[in-house]
Amino acid sequence: MNCDWDRLKAAANLRDITVSPEYSALCGYTETDLETIFAPELFDLDRDEIRRWYNGYNWTGETVYNPFDVLLLFQERQFRPWWFETATPTFLVDLLSQRHTWLPQLGQLETDAALLSAFDVDHIATEALLFQTGYLTIAHEEVISGSYFYQLRYPNREVYQSLNSALLDAWVPDALAAVRHRKSLYGLLCANDFAGMEQLFTAFFASIPSDWYRNNPIAHYEGYYASVFYAYFAALGLDLTPEDSSNHGRLDLALKFNQNIYLFEFKVVEITPKGRALQQLKDRDYAAKYRTLKQPIHLIGVEFSRDKRRVVGFEVETLAV
Repeated sequence: MNCDWDRLKAAANLRDITVSPEYSALCGYTETDLETIFAPELFDLDRDEIRRWYNGYNWTGETVYNPFDVLLLFQERQFRPWWFETATPTFLVDLLSQRHTWLPQLGQLETDAALLSAFDVDHIATEALLFQTGYLTIAHEEVISGSYFYQLRYPNREVYQSLNSALLDAWVPDALAAVRHRKSLYGLLCANDFAGMEQLFTAFFASIPSDWYRNNPIAHYEGYYASVFYAYFAALGLDLTPEDSSNHGRLDLALKFNQNIYLFEFKVVEITPKGRALQQLKDRDYAAKYRTLKQPIHLIGVEFSRDKRRVVGFEVETLAV
């Protein structure tokens, strides 16, 4: 009887330390670990790149590095998604597809403390699932009237780039073609070849067979077009800000690359382009908050036809510095 009581008392005294700041560094390497214990391994590696690729996991305290990644980086001396390559999250990709997830919003999700105790796989919220599987981490915690709320984010470049690459492969009919398109897109961006970008995306959507649309519910989701567009850029690891807010409204997508600013607005139309995407960029002056950077700003309005299932409008206007 006494033994049973002792076990019950011990169980009642269990403490969940998931978001306890003093234990936040328990499951990863800290900056101090890298600068002291692993100092001999850093001689030819870019410290900023190590942070961008593998640091960023946070449980309301000190951020930490993924140990698996760091050890393989030191061994192989290459920046690669070592952790992500151990297994493709097929279950997660399928679930995000079934839920018609708006991909640009994945790294900006918000939730409450329920994400720490949600374990029913059939009904678990997307935010909780991504947090518990390590694909999102805590950006900051906020207490409002006794309730705890969490802003989530991607922990680092590895997760951000690799997850979007996996989603892109699952959301397009030809994954190998998507790889070629990603490589081409990078070159087109470097050259600011907007005509080439228009041809690339127009050809991509036009090449999707009608049977694929009929057999894939995700393709009927209105956000599919813009999500795929976004995933192409994210799979390259580029600096994107989706749904960028200003006092003028909410911009669909901002991209900073190669000392240039690219501002995107997406519209879905019935058949023919109406020019509303580019016009909205101009009317709401989304470029205002970026002018102080003194970099070229490119306004890009993209329109997708719901009927034709392809890009029907791709307008670009470059603003003088």
